[in-house]
Amino acid sequence: MQQLKAKYNETVKPAMMQQFSYSSVMAVPRIEKIVVNEGLGSAKEDSKAIDKAAKELGLITLQKPIVTKAKKSISNFKLRQGMPVGIKVTLRGERMYVFLEKLINIGLPRIRDFRGINPNAFDGRGNYNLGIKEQLIFPEITYDMVDKVRGMDITIVTSAKTDEEARALLQGMGLPFRK
Repeated sequence: MQQLKAKYNETVKPAMMQQFSYSSVMAVPRIEKIVVNEGLGSAKEDSKAIDKAAKELGLITLQKPIVTKAKKSISNFKLRQGMPVGIKVTLRGERMYVFLEKLINIGLPRIRDFRGINPNAFDGRGNYNLGIKEQLIFPEITYDMVDKVRGMDITIVTSAKTDEEARALLQGMGLPFRK
């Protein structure tokens, strides 16, 4: 964790100050939070699916996930308002840097046929979205404890105003973008 935070302060901040010519050090973009979300469509049939997924996500992020519930009833999906449909964790501060370091150094290299993350997955406001197909890429999850392979969405929220600034920030932090 300290490595990533030190890297930001010692190399990324000065490089971005020079590249984008900010007037103040406080104007340099930073990562504000990371949201890890798991949609669980199977939760309406199997009530234990939420508990199992929450335990796994808790091990990965070191924080207890909250259950997200359906906002509206949709009869075609046999979904009622208030039914649990997923889990999410919002990481800030120390835990955010620990998770990001684990994702960059351990998780992403363990993905099969990995050639880098998509450089076009920015939302126009400086936030980055990343989808992962299986939770087995994290070292806390062993193959024996997994009952079903679940994917997750990871959103990295930055204080950058543009996608170009956010890309420079995340590249400086070590995220491997596809060429």
